[in-house]
Amino acid sequence: MKIGLLARIEAKPEYADKVEAMLRDAAALAEQEPHTVTWYSFRQDATTFGVFDTFDDEAGRQAHLQGAIAAALMGAAETMLSAPPVITPVDLLGVKAK
Repeated sequence: MKIGLLARIEAKPEYADKVEAMLRDAAALAEQEPHTVTWYSFRQDATTFGVFDTFDDEAGRQAHLQGAIAAALMGAAETMLSAPPVITPVDLLGVKAK
């Protein structure tokens, strides 16, 4: 894994539990993506969530951005999020994995 994506997601307060459930359920979708090496979703506070995932190459990252998780996130943006998700590509500098 050499590259990744870091997404910041800000939910409307009344939809925070639904956004949490959506991100928990998205783990099963990530399992089906052969080019997604690792995938993590997390909650920072009551309404702030995030996703961090890694890929071996740009083709894998682009496939993920065109996949079901990204589509669900963009669909949720219209109703459940206070702003569109901020998705930032990152280069990995160091990795410690099991």
